[in-house]
Amino acid sequence: MKKPVWIAVTVVCVASWCQLLNAQAPSRNVCPRPQAESLVEEPEDLRSQNGVLEVNLTAYDSMDTSGTKRYCYSDDAGRESPNLRVSPGDLVILHLKNKLTDLSPSGTTVAHAHGHPHTVDDPCTSGIMSAVSTNLHFHGLTIPPVCHQDDVLKTSVQPGDAPFEYRFRIPKNEPPGLYWYHPHIHGFSKEQLLGGASGALIVEGIERAKRSVAGLPERVFIIRDQDLVNPNAQPARSEPVIPKFLIDRDGDAANNGTGFGKPAKDLSINYVPVPYPDYTPATIEMKPGERQLWRVLNASAITYLNLEVLVRRAPQPLGLVAMDGVPMNHGDVQSDSVNTQTHIGLPPGARAEFIVTGPAEGEAGLLVTRTVDTGPGGENDPNRMLAKIVVSSNAPEPRSRLRSSPDSLSPSTETWLGDVAPVRVRRLYFSEKLADPNDPTSAVEFYLTVDGQEPKMFDMSSDLPNIIAKQGTVEDWIIENRSNELHAFHIHQLHFLLLEYAGRQVNEDFLRDTVNVPYYDGRSLTYPSVRLRMDFRDPNVVGTFVYHCHLLEHEDKGMMGSIRVDPGPDISGPKATASCSAGDSSADCTKESSQGHGLK
Repeated sequence: MKKPVWIAVTVVCVASWCQLLNAQAPSRNVCPRPQAESLVEEPEDLRSQNGVLEVNLTAYDSMDTSGTKRYCYSDDAGRESPNLRVSPGDLVILHLKNKLTDLSPSGTTVAHAHGHPHTVDDPCTSGIMSAVSTNLHFHGLTIPPVCHQDDVLKTSVQPGDAPFEYRFRIPKNEPPGLYWYHPHIHGFSKEQLLGGASGALIVEGIERAKRSVAGLPERVFIIRDQDLVNPNAQPARSEPVIPKFLIDRDGDAANNGTGFGKPAKDLSINYVPVPYPDYTPATIEMKPGERQLWRVLNASAITYLNLEVLVRRAPQPLGLVAMDGVPMNHGDVQSDSVNTQTHIGLPPGARAEFIVTGPAEGEAGLLVTRTVDTGPGGENDPNRMLAKIVVSSNAPEPRSRLRSSPDSLSPSTETWLGDVAPVRVRRLYFSEKLADPNDPTSAVEFYLTVDGQEPKMFDMSSDLPNIIAKQGTVEDWIIENRSNELHAFHIHQLHFLLLEYAGRQVNEDFLRDTVNVPYYDGRSLTYPSVRLRMDFRDPNVVGTFVYHCHLLEHEDKGMMGSIRVDPGPDISGPKATASCSAGDSSADCTKESSQGHGLK
């Protein structure tokens, strides 16, 4: 059977849908952005009513005066990237209209799978991935990977298509917390997220799982990255002199190991830009000493965060209550402890929810991100301010407040993931390679490979999954990093438990959907790795979906794989078995007698 191939096709606007593509520019201000130093306004809330949230969203793009592309989703009232607020069991009906325009100077180039018929009228089988295509991924939700719900492999909406309907139900057992939505067009994800196409989705009820937040006002802060506003500026005078300025192969500032210097990307907080070189902060207002729940999403395309709140230069305690949408002590609703931290690391795609106490009267605070060591091959993510925290007794009341007297969340009837024995252990690894080994300036190819398979860039045209698993089972995945830069592993449709990080056992009482995998220093005898317990027990995970590095330039360039989860009976004991990975060697499919670690 001949292997499918990808074909680059230049779109010639002779069909009616292409003509519509060139006539989509709306008359109003598209994807507006606040000025630097602005007050941080929160996204508007769209709440479910009587168990249903029905929303019309339109995808727009535009070019600002500096030549930077902007992307956004807006509702009928022009509210940009609104918060979607739902409760477990709610029905979500989202009508997505594509009004993207071709902003490139030479016309649109699209890729589609040869052998997969394309019907313009059927976005479910389109498979077109282009700068003017769009779709939605509901990051973190355990909903089926099928069209009209959370498929990103074939679903693609084009300009001129009728509004496309997403219709799914929030699982009744979905942990209450912060999730998000964003486009997942392979090859163009980085560009669209850098342009700002992302928004928060909140499953209500965290106060039912963590009584310590009951009655607190809550804030939603979305931190995004974007191309540098001042790429040719000299560093601020307050910074130390950096001995050498480095550029990586993507044209971004490379990690220099100092914590200073030009960043790879600028950051913004709720679209308020905090540009290099002065990082003039945005403004967050609070009442003196007020306790608030901050829900923070790292919606960056490539930038890692290491968040701190400073008062008088001293890090303040942050009461961490949830990560990646899952409350701490998940599965033990009788425990209401708060995990106190002074800084919280967030790879791209990750979320944290934590209690912050405002500065006292007459004091001020700073929200900052500390430098992240991304490795010799990584981008530069230096120290920088994000927002100053200004206290005033007249500070406006946050838009949303958690219930003061919630009913308790019912205990889970499912065995804690850490107590379930895996049916097998798989090994995967991140790696990179020059396209031309003899040319150090050639492009880099990015891989995420199942051990025993041949390293290949992800092929959207292939229907063969890299891994086949069985619903109802639990597996351990050991993921190595054989490259010299930090990567962030993410999988769709499910959460996992971090068991080991860089060779050390981790005792976490919550689940994640995104985790850093430390870089290889070139000297150690073994590659650094993480060990994850993957949860395939939920029936909603049946189907084909993807896992990838959440640095989107890596994902766009091939650092992704696919997994097919086949239906299976519920597992009652550790002797259950599941199918092997497609193409796995016998060693990869060998079931290990690893026992549950009993992490609570």
